Amino acid sequence: MVGRLVILGAGESGVGTAILGKQKGFEVFVSDFGKIKEKYKQVLIHHEIDWEEAGHTEAKILSANIVMKSPGISEKVPIVQQLKAAGVKVISEIEFASTYTEATIVGITGSNGKTTTATLAYELLKQGGLNVALGGNIGKSFAEQVAEASYENYVLELSSFQLDGIEAFRPHISVLTNLSPDHLDRYDNNYESYIASKFRIVMNQTEDDFFIYDADDIEISKWLQQHPIKPQLLPFSVKKELKKGTYIKDKNIILTTDNTNLTMPIATLGLQGQHNLKNAMAASTVATLLRIRKSTIRECLENFQGVEHRLEKVLKINKVMYINDSKATNVNATFYALDSMESPTVWIVGGEDKGNDYSELLPLVNEKVKAIICLGIENQKIINVFGNVVDIMVETQSMHDAVQVAYRLADRGDNVLLSPACASFDLFDNYEDRGRQFKDAVRKL
Repeated sequence: MVGRLVILGAGESGVGTAILGKQKGFEVFVSDFGKIKEKYKQVLIHHEIDWEEAGHTEAKILSANIVMKSPGISEKVPIVQQLKAAGVKVISEIEFASTYTEATIVGITGSNGKTTTATLAYELLKQGGLNVALGGNIGKSFAEQVAEASYENYVLELSSFQLDGIEAFRPHISVLTNLSPDHLDRYDNNYESYIASKFRIVMNQTEDDFFIYDADDIEISKWLQQHPIKPQLLPFSVKKELKKGTYIKDKNIILTTDNTNLTMPIATLGLQGQHNLKNAMAASTVATLLRIRKSTIRECLENFQGVEHRLEKVLKINKVMYINDSKATNVNATFYALDSMESPTVWIVGGEDKGNDYSELLPLVNEKVKAIICLGIENQKIINVFGNVVDIMVETQSMHDAVQVAYRLADRGDNVLLSPACASFDLFDNYEDRGRQFKDAVRKL
């Protein structure tokens, strides 16, 4: 027995860690303050792992040698504070699982674009013939994959919360797609603290490792000037030419590393829009570093159609396009979505506000949005900001109602865009549930 591992939170990361912990000889106990989903309960029972729900038994938790805290649980909850006061180590799933694999790790973080970049990087490596898995904040938990398979490479999408719980975790290649204020409610409304969390991805990297980042992002550049880091820097930019890294010239992507040059026309990319161009640049740099052939990279970028719930075209009904961007859980993501709209748009927005500042959306809303449908329990902030900008504003509290109203308001040639700029937990299980409900409601029109 290597010790007592307690896991707080029985979601994807918690249950995956429990499986890996048991396999490695820990005495494992899983505690969830809420109700555990049936599918996860069955996994715990199958693996004969001890668990509790609807509350924490302090004695059972404080007897831990090590605690894995699920990323959704704040550092400020009483049980976590008690553990820290007792000197018990509290880490994330990413930290725990990484100690049990020798695989090459690509870690991808950022306020927006990380899911698309991670999924695209994974596809590039898989098409290039590498033995690779996708995990972290997306799909199957990293810990469970370490327990049940032997991958040589992992592409991990990493949230700031997952990075808050690392100590020795060291990706060979790290990517920071961009920075914009998000989750500030968890960082005492301090943007600097949130930025520092994102940059934890590089803290254990050495000169043998690589850091890929957006050179056009002012906050990233500012942070790098103030905090020199060890990994080799490979920036990407759509504004300036770079000696090393990836940039745009004559409508081509130009990628240069120490031993490779790659040129590819922008027009042939499967994903359109400037933000997707950046995601493609970052993912191609990852693939190039891991020696994927140029022809494979080109072919994959041409065929990649994007990820579910991110500017996903659902259906065209009566010449109106319905677009699911449920994954837009912050203002910056919605900015990209509105910016990419070419036709008058009925915009469905709202949910659980994370301290959003909507003002940067005002010019885009003024230019592109003909009507706003609020979808949330508390919509006053949205009404206050945009009430004078659009002629029509409707409040709804169910996806069915929101889509019915949108159907009545949209004319031929318009778009109906679900891009909430908020978390989903006031009315939905998560952003996936919100996106699927939107698609179901559209298909029933």
